[in-house]
Amino acid sequence: MPHASDVTDGALETRGLEPVPDSERTGRVRDLFPTWVAANISVLLLTLGAGLVVADGLNFWQALIAAVVAPVIGFGLVGFISIAGKRGGAPGMALSRAVFGQRGNLFPGALIWIARWGWETINAVTGAYALLTVLNICFGIRSSTPLIAVTLLLFVAGTFAISGLGIKAVQLCNKWAAYLFAVFSVLVLVHLITTTDWSAVFAAPAGSTASLIAGIGLIAAGGLSWAPAAPDFARYLPRGSAGRSMVAGSVGGAGVVIVPMVLMGAVMAVSTPDLAAAADPVSFLGEILPMWLAVPYLLICVLGTLLINAMSMYSAGFTALTLGLKIPRTWAVSVNAVISVVLGLVLMLAATSFLGSFVAFLSLLAVAFSAWIGVFGADMLLGRTYDTAAVMDTTRTSAYWYRGGFNPAAIAAWSVALIAGLLLTRAGTAESSWFSGPFAGTWLGRNGLGWAVTVLLAGALYAVLPKPAARNRAESSERTALPEPLPM
Repeated sequence: MPHASDVTDGALETRGLEPVPDSERTGRVRDLFPTWVAANISVLLLTLGAGLVVADGLNFWQALIAAVVAPVIGFGLVGFISIAGKRGGAPGMALSRAVFGQRGNLFPGALIWIARWGWETINAVTGAYALLTVLNICFGIRSSTPLIAVTLLLFVAGTFAISGLGIKAVQLCNKWAAYLFAVFSVLVLVHLITTTDWSAVFAAPAGSTASLIAGIGLIAAGGLSWAPAAPDFARYLPRGSAGRSMVAGSVGGAGVVIVPMVLMGAVMAVSTPDLAAAADPVSFLGEILPMWLAVPYLLICVLGTLLINAMSMYSAGFTALTLGLKIPRTWAVSVNAVISVVLGLVLMLAATSFLGSFVAFLSLLAVAFSAWIGVFGADMLLGRTYDTAAVMDTTRTSAYWYRGGFNPAAIAAWSVALIAGLLLTRAGTAESSWFSGPFAGTWLGRNGLGWAVTVLLAGALYAVLPKPAARNRAESSERTALPEPLPM
């Protein structure tokens, strides 16, 4: 991550997709740690932890296993993919052009952009619910349709303001949010230790192995969703930055939040047996915690969720630009902001079970991002280097034009793996199911491993399929005298 003075001279970051020159790569690997701490400051982790117990039937020790293993898997991949950022100095979905081809990259790019709509909507809804809970606790103001609309708009406006300013604003907010969150999380932990009926917590029977594996996948899905954006936050690092340290910083930053949050949620589940059917994912905190602790903790979680959404929208703006939108990055961010408001209103006013909707979304999200991770990750392992000029050249003269703008091996591997993953996936809970693939009842499907199959199949197929070589610029220029731009 860059120092505050290293990105631009003003407060607003103006760089778009263009790679960061070596002279401006003055970031520090250790700053990845607070970045991924802030990316996980979400009350949704408490909800997921409680859901592991209430909906999946896991006991405390199984929840602990899930909480420890999930960030190692999810953010281990995030750290690995972030290495592409220091190699190429450009956002992840821009570097993805080198793998899929200038036109071929439109397919995974569009799917990832759409998936981010859902992620940003979930976060916006969570932030709005947290604000509504604070208003109810402090002033006795009950939720209503107009109030829902106002809180959602306020949350999305705050998200837009931070993400629109750029990486300096995101980094500064991340730092202070991490400090505040750490202080109040310790207070919540102390309160739980002193007030929880621990005999009831440890007396719970163990759940099935399938539920444990599926739970790990659900928590890891949050990390998988950050993988395409990981290079965005590492592109200011010097080329010589240690890859192992980048992976360790990503896993450590995420794990230091995920493990205690999931465990706290699992402990809180003893007092919230109806959480699985609740339409509101955060109001239970007002019932479990005293007012003096619940209010500031909820506000910190609102800030954390806002930062998560700001980081997501920051990267989503880059993804929109790779799709051919000829607008500044801040305008591209505004598109996602509007979509978050519209979809958020639908979810808050129409959904009957937030947990069921959230689990369904995470299941589909994991598969959608895993197909890209498998192909892009395999390409990195095969020794990819990035021609930054060719990444930005979207015409036939680009070294990454391949065959008609497509890399057939990447597109084939991505498509086959994506379909295979969906065939094995059941999205939702037993009470609320959005989608069920025809093979979701198999061993792989019951264990929620559709995303894992997707990653491995995409990577294996891409590794063995014949791939066209990137052309040098002289060869590219000989093929055509008239550049052909990407279709809008």
